[in-house]
Amino acid sequence: MSAETTSRRRTSRDIRLMKNKTPIVVLTAYTAPMAKLLDPHVDALLVGDSLGMVLYGMDSTLAVGLDMMIAHGQAVMRGSRQACVIIDLPFGSYQESPEQAFRSCARVMAETGAGGVKLEGGAEMAATIRFLSERGVPVMGHVGLKPQSVHTLGGFRAQGRSTREADQVTADALQVAAAGAFAMVIEGTVETLARSISATLEIPTIGIGASPACDGQVLVTEDILGLGGALAPKFVKRYAQLADPIECAAKNYAAEVRARIFPGPEHCYAPHIAGRSDG
Repeated sequence: MSAETTSRRRTSRDIRLMKNKTPIVVLTAYTAPMAKLLDPHVDALLVGDSLGMVLYGMDSTLAVGLDMMIAHGQAVMRGSRQACVIIDLPFGSYQESPEQAFRSCARVMAETGAGGVKLEGGAEMAATIRFLSERGVPVMGHVGLKPQSVHTLGGFRAQGRSTREADQVTADALQVAAAGAFAMVIEGTVETLARSISATLEIPTIGIGASPACDGQVLVTEDILGLGGALAPKFVKRYAQLADPIECAAKNYAAEVRARIFPGPEHCYAPHIAGRSDG
């Protein structure tokens, strides 16, 4: 299934069936205009809680709330037509209990119409993932580096470098898959480990700072466009550098306003003339 030939919106089942067939293309989207631009070229759009850092200038994802995720999820759904839209559950909206997680998912699914949710966690979240899956919620898992657990992990660092860490990430992936997740993000994980997990699981793996052997890849769109700041993670490839032209456009606009060059006559409405309408 390719992004170019699909005439309907993809579902979590479509993504699941892409395992071992064709690489899965995923990008983040937080707004309707960006979703519209990306939609023809991707298989899924992830409304990530990374929006807290990318759009709101937060230091981490921890302050992002459920209402914020729903609002941006609605925008992305309005801007897209084909991609399967997956929405992150933010910190504090699902960890307390499976019942709390279901209430959060029910809001997300009902208020946005998205194709599924993503939640972080391994073995400790398996019971919750099973609870949600059995009640009709498509769940994408997330193992390896988990940004919502950045404080307990000791910062944003690659996972799986020690035998103990590798065993834990593997166990997490196996339990998340067994619990009913339809796909899984593997983030910030040693390449050989991510490769091994991808070969073992029957569900698709979506890599970010993981392995080219994953069944798909996801990146933050602003990072690949050069809008994420001067420093980018090792795993990011910039496909465009849009920061400079945007700043240049703002600079030229400001100069023309201050010089009273803009707006010019062509940007102004003519006075009303009886019997004529200029719109």
